[in-house]
Amino acid sequence: MRQFDLSPLYRSTIGFDRLFTLLDQPAGVEAGVPGYPPYNIERTDENAYRISIAVAGFGEADLTIETSENTLMVRGAKQAKPENEAGPVQVLHQGIAARAFERRFELADHVRVSGASLVNGLLNIDLVREVPEAAKPRRIAIGPSAPSVVVQKAA
Repeated sequence: MRQFDLSPLYRSTIGFDRLFTLLDQPAGVEAGVPGYPPYNIERTDENAYRISIAVAGFGEADLTIETSENTLMVRGAKQAKPENEAGPVQVLHQGIAARAFERRFELADHVRVSGASLVNGLLNIDLVREVPEAAKPRRIAIGPSAPSVVVQKAA
């Protein structure tokens, strides 16, 4: 469930509002179900975006990022803790979530993942929109009008 309003961004990006809608709507998640882990979507440049996911307690080895067609999938699963010499560690209170998760995002056309980093418990996934030259708008020069072609019938 979305907890922030992206409508101001829609007004300034005419024609690309679908990009924000797709990024903001995780694929395959039922409406009304709270999402874990929480995430932010930021616009860092005109054609650059960042998804920040709170993954406290997860290390780089516990996280997997995959893209397939227009879907970005982030998975997290904690590795089994090794036992110390005295046996398994007894947890008296577990407040840090360590459950496995899978978070999917639908990506708009021409958006690719450019990198990812794990800093201070936040997984930052950088996205770039690269519109091919054939899909970019072109300016058409207006020239003098051409004379009309008259077709005469043979009589």
